[in-house]
Amino acid sequence: MFRARQLAAASATGGDETGWFEQLYAEGEAGTAIVPWVLGEPNESLVEWAAGLDGTGRLDGQGKSALVVGCGTGDDAEFLAGLGFAVTGFDIAPTAIAAARRLHPDSAVRYEVADLLNLPAEWSGVFDLVVEIYTVQPLYGEVRARALAALRGPVAPGGTLLVIAWATDDDNPERDPAMMPWPLTPAELDVAAGPLRARRIEQFMGNVPALPRWRAEFVRDLSDE
Repeated sequence: MFRARQLAAASATGGDETGWFEQLYAEGEAGTAIVPWVLGEPNESLVEWAAGLDGTGRLDGQGKSALVVGCGTGDDAEFLAGLGFAVTGFDIAPTAIAAARRLHPDSAVRYEVADLLNLPAEWSGVFDLVVEIYTVQPLYGEVRARALAALRGPVAPGGTLLVIAWATDDDNPERDPAMMPWPLTPAELDVAAGPLRARRIEQFMGNVPALPRWRAEFVRDLSDE
């Protein structure tokens, strides 16, 4: 985590709020740094949430569509594809996407380089499920609010936005630029939801590290079409 915090702090003070992700992945590929969130397995809170979930079931015989935000090397995207979803995973770091394609050469997942702050227009309002896990919480300052608000854009009418993040009930927490990630506040969950309706918001204790987490589901009503 030390190198990730070093790069994030430099970006926060240097005006390039997201470029450090690519640098960290590149250093990880070179063996000079560790990408702390690359675990080689899907997020345990996602797995628990998805118990019994069937990604198939569309009338055209195709899987329901899912978008994984900041997919990294693809663990969560592959998990959802295994449930029958037609999955798109994207990351701002080209090195991460190259690694995902290399690690999953026969995958049905579509891996794309894309920026949450400037998503492709054709992704607007088309995904049955949008999954955000720990991607926004390392962002600092104004870009953080922009990223949170961007999460709901790809959610289709009737679709779901799932947010999993470290949690705080402090409405105005202190945030040291050198100490990312920063837990999401309840107000920040509201920013992510916007006009979407909260289906379920739960706070629970994570395992490693043993800190509070949010798992929040928001739904875009069909009337929002």
